[in-house]
Amino acid sequence: MPIEIERKFLVKNLDFIKESSHKKSIEQGYLSKDPNRTVRVRIENEKAFLTIKGKSFNKGTSRIEIENKISLKDARTLMKLCLSNPIKKIRYLISIDDFIFEVDVFQNNNEGLIIAEIELDSEKSKFPEPEWLGEEVTGQIKFYNSQL
Repeated sequence: MPIEIERKFLVKNLDFIKESSHKKSIEQGYLSKDPNRTVRVRIENEKAFLTIKGKSFNKGTSRIEIENKISLKDARTLMKLCLSNPIKKIRYLISIDDFIFEVDVFQNNNEGLIIAEIELDSEKSKFPEPEWLGEEVTGQIKFYNSQL
């Protein structure tokens, strides 16, 4: 069973940008925001994905996640069926000591919000904590993309 183990943090400042190796533009919408599962369509630059995520467990660090690539044409069609207020963000990728931080700079309705995520092999994994990493918000539902 595919399990996503992830921790989330607010970001203190924009210093992460100079450490970034890559960035991509993301638009995503939700077909379902059921509390027990979400169904999301995402367009990243010219790639598209359909993702189903289960309800979080273990203090919000883990949940079932299935993600499949779909055609850009299908993704654009599905975006028309999504619930209101699609999310738009720029994602920066930062590699530190074999760990990848994904830092999302939100736009439109969520402008000013910056969240860093790190996926881990284990809930007990130790990872670097760069200066720009702020308060941990793992498990706080109001910071889930589906709630923004």
